[in-house]
Amino acid sequence: MQDTRFESLKLWLKTLAPELGLQVDSITPASSDASFRRYFRVLCDNSDKSSFIVMDAPPDKEDSKPFIHVAQLLLQAQIQAPEVFAVNLEAGYLLLSDLGNKTLFSEINAENASVFYKKASNTLVTLQKNTGTDQLPLYDDALLRRELQLFPDWYLSKHLKYEMTEKETHDLNSIFDQLIENILKQPTVFVHRDFHSRNLMITPEDTIGVLDFQDAVIGPITYDLVSLFRDAYLGWTEEQQVDWVIRYWEAAKKENLPVNLDFGEFYKDFEWMGLQRHLKVLGIFARLFHRDSKDGYLKDLPLVLSYTEKVSQRYSLFKPLVRILDHAQERQRPDGFTF
Repeated sequence: MQDTRFESLKLWLKTLAPELGLQVDSITPASSDASFRRYFRVLCDNSDKSSFIVMDAPPDKEDSKPFIHVAQLLLQAQIQAPEVFAVNLEAGYLLLSDLGNKTLFSEINAENASVFYKKASNTLVTLQKNTGTDQLPLYDDALLRRELQLFPDWYLSKHLKYEMTEKETHDLNSIFDQLIENILKQPTVFVHRDFHSRNLMITPEDTIGVLDFQDAVIGPITYDLVSLFRDAYLGWTEEQQVDWVIRYWEAAKKENLPVNLDFGEFYKDFEWMGLQRHLKVLGIFARLFHRDSKDGYLKDLPLVLSYTEKVSQRYSLFKPLVRILDHAQERQRPDGFTF
């Protein structure tokens, strides 16, 4: 089938080619994501740049205005984010600066992880300290609850084909209430919402670049920290996670960010925020498969589920969630080991 959007996009690029030196015929896929957006790389003869990134965001499915707005907020905060060079909102096309093709996900390993995570953590501190929140929506009760509902609707019901009892539904909703109450009490900052290894770039200058920020909100200070250290695509030991979180916490305190001065309480907030995020992600990954026919995220479900179960088993309040997951997976625990 002919890709009419791609052909239209090339025609738009040709109108920009004389000014920017674009080599339109060099266009190649750069990446795609879980949304309807896709990205291309196009080479150019410009003396300052060798390439640009083109974002294709169908306007009937994606609103590009938040991307443009948040990109400006990040750049003003001295965060390395794509600069917007040309816009066609009617068609849904943006021409962006190119931060390279090395993601944190592709470059990180056991030997360099601490070095890269220190850079990413420092970038997060800068982002939280300096980035404005003008005209950003609040991460409010309604949004948190919609996200949590993805778990029973898509992961339990659609993916595991498990229908909860009336009591289980009541218990799960009670857990949702407790999570949201805790989250809404946390200090608020700029929240990227997907500050993880696939959206963080290792730039040619060996610094951290930030992508996929269009869903930014004003929300809890622990949210992006969870995205970074309990990444849905990279698993690390809990000992290592705690060490990295402590280092962030110490750096954040020095920069006068509003972190809880009691690390134990801060870490509890981190874990509870993480539980909300991971329940949401389980639902999103299931929805991507069942609704959008994207099966690439199924392989990441076990890691996200392990995060969910470990936190659920650590706090007595979440015992009903452990039981629901056990029943949904038809899992029997050894005698004497119950929740």
